Amino acid sequence: MAASLQIAGIRKVFGKADKTVEVLKKIDIDVAPGEFLILVGPSGCGKSTLLNIIAGLEDPTEGELRIAGKNVVGVAPAQRDIAMVFQSYALYPTMTVADNIGFALEMRKVPAAERKKRIQEVAAMLQIEHLLDRRPAQLSGGQRQRVAMGRALARDPQLFLFDEPLSNLDAKLRVEMRAEIKRLHQTSGITSVYVTHDQVEAMTLGSRIAVMKDGVLQQIGTPKEIYRQPANTYVASFIGSPTMNFINGRVQREGEQSRFVFQGGSLDLPCPAVDAVTLGQRPEHIHLADDAAWRGQVTLVEPTGADTYVVVQTEAGALTVREAASTPVQVGDTVGLSISSRHNNWFDAHSGVRLAL
Repeated sequence: MAASLQIAGIRKVFGKADKTVEVLKKIDIDVAPGEFLILVGPSGCGKSTLLNIIAGLEDPTEGELRIAGKNVVGVAPAQRDIAMVFQSYALYPTMTVADNIGFALEMRKVPAAERKKRIQEVAAMLQIEHLLDRRPAQLSGGQRQRVAMGRALARDPQLFLFDEPLSNLDAKLRVEMRAEIKRLHQTSGITSVYVTHDQVEAMTLGSRIAVMKDGVLQQIGTPKEIYRQPANTYVASFIGSPTMNFINGRVQREGEQSRFVFQGGSLDLPCPAVDAVTLGQRPEHIHLADDAAWRGQVTLVEPTGADTYVVVQTEAGALTVREAASTPVQVGDTVGLSISSRHNNWFDAHSGVRLAL
């Protein structure tokens, strides 16, 4: 049965005396049984340190960590009933695939017949039955990662931990393995925590995403919530590719009407009750429009197959626009811009915090 995970007030400080670095600052996250939580953020944000604390490889400086309701701070990793998949695969080179998958079961003195049955079940789940007699050197990167997942899955743990498992794979294999991991989670139902710096992995895999920066939890929510309602400009810029466009300006009010005024233009929009604001717009919510008064010059055209991304330099800064693949636009063209009034994201110009209307 899937276990719950509670991360309560976790702090982690490295160093001693006056040479300390606080890498985790009061992290609070509740993970429901069977949930797939993604910890995402740039290098150095503390996500891997938090995963190591969950695994028992590091002890927190402060706070509690509860698995299935039991505080496991100070409990050895082997006693936590967790399984971890690493970036480096960490397979035993002299063992066959079958022996690698069944190694943890053998160490637990599981009977040979039961061990063999479990190895076959896991191999079938991961579609690697034909590889059981091979050794790691005879496998591709994607096959090795499947074996690493199989070794973890064979134990039937309470908690699955993934530490950037796809970083060593090429682009095509990463897409395939993302689908494999998602299918594996749907099949097994095991509570999972997955660390990545890749926001595409975060959006496609997670039930919820926890965005971190400098040891601070910036926002936690579903992929849709994180994308559509980012808590601040950092989250808005980190999640989404291409990144969200930002336009700095001020709110001008005349009675009940409001107007967003910025360098080179203005827009009649419902605005928050703050003077200095930043308007955030995703590339798919800005459009090229011949008759628009707000204009700029095309500086870059990026065809991606299904879409074309057009970078337009305006007085308010460079903006990225997502258009259809057939858009007849070239570098140097002067174009008009219009925005969707239904998808505005407003942020405080000083703090970067999201503002409500």
